[in-house]
Amino acid sequence: MTLRDAPSGRDMAAPRTTSWAARLAPAMEAALRLFLAGLFAYASLDKIAHPDQFAAILHDYRLLPQAVVPFTAVVLPWLEAVLALALVLGRWREGALFLSVALLAAFWASLAVNMARGLDVSCGCFSAAKDSDGNMAWYLVRDGFFVLTGLAAWYLGVWRRRRSPGG
Repeated sequence: MTLRDAPSGRDMAAPRTTSWAARLAPAMEAALRLFLAGLFAYASLDKIAHPDQFAAILHDYRLLPQAVVPFTAVVLPWLEAVLALALVLGRWREGALFLSVALLAAFWASLAVNMARGLDVSCGCFSAAKDSDGNMAWYLVRDGFFVLTGLAAWYLGVWRRRRSPGG
């Protein structure tokens, strides 16, 4: 090999440094997952304890057939609790994050539909007690934030990993 054949400094691949955002992403994803887990765990507690009151709130939404309201009032809070556990443990990450985003989006859409109808329904988000003096606009903003949080967790925990080399 002559000097002419030797690779120059410009041709040699420099070791790629990881950006600060890439190094921070796993910690952010974990923090967002834990936030969502706390959200779902807290949301499930009162509804599990009072399924009859939660059923009354679901009935007021006027989105489900009356025949499935009692079943939903029992199953949905337990689904939220199991989802919280899956998010904390990081097990079934992709499914747990997908379901989190889907549920949060469905909750947000339910509020939006009822606000568009002119109905002032009790949110039922964190309590099974009816309180129709809630502010529907506030619920929409707050739950919109929750949807964005879920999307951010899904982006960091699923989509970004699938797109990264070796991930």
